[in-house]
Amino acid sequence: MTSTPSKVPVSVLIPAKNEELNLPACLASLAPADEVFLVDSQSKDRTVEIAESYGAKVVQFHFSGRWPKKKNWALENLPFRNEWVLIVDCDERIPPELWAEISIAIQNVDSDGYYLNRKVFFLGTWIRHGGKYPDWNLRLFKHKKGRYENLGTEEVPNTGDNEVHEHVILAGPVGNLKNDMIHEDFRDVYQWLERHNRYSNWEARVYLNVLTGENAQDTISANLFGDAVERKRFFKQIWVRWVPFKPTLRFILFYIIQLGFLDGRAGYIYGRLLAQYEYQIGVKLYELRRFGGRLNYEDKPPDSKQASSQSPSSQVKISS
Repeated sequence: MTSTPSKVPVSVLIPAKNEELNLPACLASLAPADEVFLVDSQSKDRTVEIAESYGAKVVQFHFSGRWPKKKNWALENLPFRNEWVLIVDCDERIPPELWAEISIAIQNVDSDGYYLNRKVFFLGTWIRHGGKYPDWNLRLFKHKKGRYENLGTEEVPNTGDNEVHEHVILAGPVGNLKNDMIHEDFRDVYQWLERHNRYSNWEARVYLNVLTGENAQDTISANLFGDAVERKRFFKQIWVRWVPFKPTLRFILFYIIQLGFLDGRAGYIYGRLLAQYEYQIGVKLYELRRFGGRLNYEDKPPDSKQASSQSPSSQVKISS
């Protein structure tokens, strides 16, 4: 099959589960795309019905609890008819000016992928400060050449079946697009809190992996002089290993040092929620290291001498 004339020869990949509130705006913004796949995780709402009404191809993904998760599985198994794939979440939109830029960018034979910048909206406000903008993500790339990194978190319970904070590893040359994509969730704060409760399980394991050095060979490297993602990884390692009082400092960093207060009430609320999120990560990291990921010991605490002779990583492995 060939791409449809007047359409941008890009295949869009949308991971989804129970997204009936966000999907209409997302899919409407994807009208210029030649092909749209929605990879669903057995939604209970009208997600599938809405996707099909916009002409998207719906594929069901059944997570086995092991790698790969949803996006990598889709990249390996979907019959894309275009060389380029664009990853779009249900709460994101691609404006017309970005589509125009994409249509030109994919003709560049010297590039295998492009970073897209996101504008994040929260409580009706663009969170322009607090380190939330720019927010670069490698979302447009040649699908045969890019895969999401494995951070060793797929077996952590209650984290979902989708790569959320993992980044795409792409060996070829990449560029940056100028126009922004829009990130705006039309669900309520309850959903934000529920989602970040799951994310904090994931983050706690990532923090543990940083502290123990596990899975470092399968991830994007930390490099102060690298691209935006590599620099972010560099500062995250410092944050995890050396910074105390993380919840308080995260609020100060977001709201004061990075000028989050300029985003008004939404900026203040967002900063407080980020501090709460950091506290959850810390508690779950402690739970992982001290109790093997459970609220209490299953039988009785290990002998203190034995416990002191074990490294945190060995305790986690035994408990799991």
